[in-house]
Order: sequence, then structure tokens, then C-alpha cells
Amino acid sequence: MAGKTAKSARPAFEGAGAAMAVFGRAVLDLLWPPQCLVSREIVGATGQIAPDFWKQLAFIDAPLCARCGLPFAYDPGPDALCPTCIAYPPAFDRARAPLAYGSATSKMLIQFKWGGRMDGVKPFAAWMARAAGPSFREADIVVPVPLHVTRLVSRRFNQSALLAQQLARILDVELSVDLLVRTRRTPSQMGKNRKQRRSNVAKAFAVRPARRAAAVDRHVLLVDDVLTTGATVNACAKALKQAGARQVDVVTLARVVDDEWHSL
Repeated sequence: MAGKTAKSARPAFEGAGAAMAVFGRAVLDLLWPPQCLVSREIVGATGQIAPDFWKQLAFIDAPLCARCGLPFAYDPGPDALCPTCIAYPPAFDRARAPLAYGSATSKMLIQFKWGGRMDGVKPFAAWMARAAGPSFREADIVVPVPLHVTRLVSRRFNQSALLAQQLARILDVELSVDLLVRTRRTPSQMGKNRKQRRSNVAKAFAVRPARRAAAVDRHVLLVDDVLTTGATVNACAKALKQAGARQVDVVTLARVVDDEWHSL
């Protein structure tokens, strides 16, 4: 009898818990109103973007380069590759991103990466999952691009690891934040051209020896915040494949689509 009473009381208890959670969020929103992920404008709920900035975000859709995900101005047919991927085949197998890098995206990433705005992680990962598509869900393991330990200490968190963690939850895929390591601290990629970027990160990543078995014959989903020329994710993909990874796909929150980065 006591067991039945406890069992029948559980739905009511869980319902009360859910109601308290909703009430708690409402109180927090009243004390600290949710702000737009791009600006500091007050919005209706956490993770939202003010309408004026939402209109400025450029979401990427087909047609795309089958390899790097660069959007095409016209549809060249299935499995078409962009000139850069034809001339310089990347080490990764495929790359996708939900957003084209632009002014609003830049502001949003600055708020996240340097401003410590964590309230965008869930919507960002949801956009990334949508951009990745069903075939990326076949991945065996999700791995973030690592920061060098000195940069991690100064920044306090790895934005790519936060995105990877949430994306792994959405896709229901294993997460490993320590499979890849950064073997040396590299100067910032800002202001460097394609060749300089590749040289800057060459051999800067390696699979952690103690975790090498986790890469062997696995389909890896590599996560970063922005893809510019692809030099960083390419260096990571090389390290993963040298360690025995079967396939390396890449998903980032945003990617640069300017012609200057994709010209021969």
C-alpha cells in the first residue's frame, strides 16, 4: 500500500518540481532580463536575438560545395566541389556551418568568445546540428578543437568545447574533450593569409597518446567556432587521420564565404 502511495505521488511531485523550475526562471528573468545574443537589447527569453539583428544573420543553405560547405551562387549539380577543394583537397572529409560570417555574426561571436556569454550555447549547437544534417549523426565521437593550456587559463574556457558538449547531447554521440591536444602555442590567425595560416598551425595538434585508441577507425565530428580558410580544422583532421581516424567531418558555428578566401 505504501509503495502504491509513493508511486502515485511521484507525478504530482515531478509536476511541482517543473512548476518551481518555471517560476525560478521567471524570477531570474525579472532580476536579470535576458539580452539579445548580438547586442545588449532586452529580449523575451534567454537565447533569443532581437529582430533587427536576426534579419542581419545570413544562414547558409544549399547549394553547397560537397566538401567544404561553401555556398554556391547557382546550383552546379550534386556532389560539386568548389575550385579551392579541387585544387587543394582538405584533410577533412566534409565541413558545414549554419551561418555566413558577417557583421552581426561577428558581434555575436565576440559576445560569446570574449564576453563570456554562455546563454547562446544551446541555440548555437541546435543551428550547428541542423547544418550538419542526418549523415553527420552517424559520427562515433564529437571532438572540439583544443586551446593551448596557456590560452585556456587566460580565457577561462574553450568555446569550441562548450559547443561540442552541447552538440554531442543533441546528436546523442560520445564526447571527448581531451582526444586532441595543442602541442604548441601559435600566434593568432588574425590578419594572416591562407598560406600563413597553414604554416602557423602546421603540426600544432596531436592526438593524446593515452587516448589514441579512441580515434582508431572512428568517424570523428570535429567542432570549432569559425571556419575561415580551414587551416586549423585541416591541421586537426591530419592529426586525427594519422592516428587512425576513418573519417573526419567538421561543423562550425560560422564560416567565411568571401571570395578572397576561396580563390585559387
